[in-house]
Amino acid sequence: MKQVLVLEDESDVRELLILHLKREGYATDAFEQAEDAWSALKTKSYDLMILDWMLPRMSGLDLCKKIRNELGIRTPILLLTARAETMDKVIGLEVGADDYLTKPFEIREFIARVRALLRRSQVQEVASGTNATHSVLTLDEKATRILLRDRELTLTPHEYKLLAAMIKSPGTTLERATLVALIQGPGVAVVDRTVDTTIVGIRKKLGSDADLIETVRGFGYRLQSGVRT
Repeated sequence: MKQVLVLEDESDVRELLILHLKREGYATDAFEQAEDAWSALKTKSYDLMILDWMLPRMSGLDLCKKIRNELGIRTPILLLTARAETMDKVIGLEVGADDYLTKPFEIREFIARVRALLRRSQVQEVASGTNATHSVLTLDEKATRILLRDRELTLTPHEYKLLAAMIKSPGTTLERATLVALIQGPGVAVVDRTVDTTIVGIRKKLGSDADLIETVRGFGYRLQSGVRT
């Protein structure tokens, strides 16, 4: 379950955001003051932070600076503010925010931006690194190959990208949108069905180990983290 930090001093807005985030299946920790959110960040990690800019004492913008400069946390940050000037948006992005939403906003746009930030973060996470070892699978990105035990698999480019992402994140459900983004490229039309077809191809090449890839209905796919018994 994705963990989301919400910093908003207006109680009605805060409760509305919490309600819709929970409906999306996200766990939330909500704060009214930046100082309390700052304390929480020292002991807990989050997948996304939503910060209101205009706050008494420490602003959301100031907290964003501290998160980036003092804690070095790269978790996506969405700034909420009534400030609509272009320069304000530039300032917010330059201090480390990943996106900016001006009040008042439609809740559908808010959720869309939350999904996009989490999806982008997951794509970056699974795309990082060059080597990874699973219980029976080994990824060697330098040589662009994947071994099943001691046998190299013959994979299409799409199959390689998806299986490589899964090996890097064993036990983690990769959403369909994330998998689409991984194989999307210039002139390449990728839809959910493309992902499903690619997974079918991977399973065939895994043979008796095909059920290492689990279907998570309504979300995507997951590679089992351990050896089957």
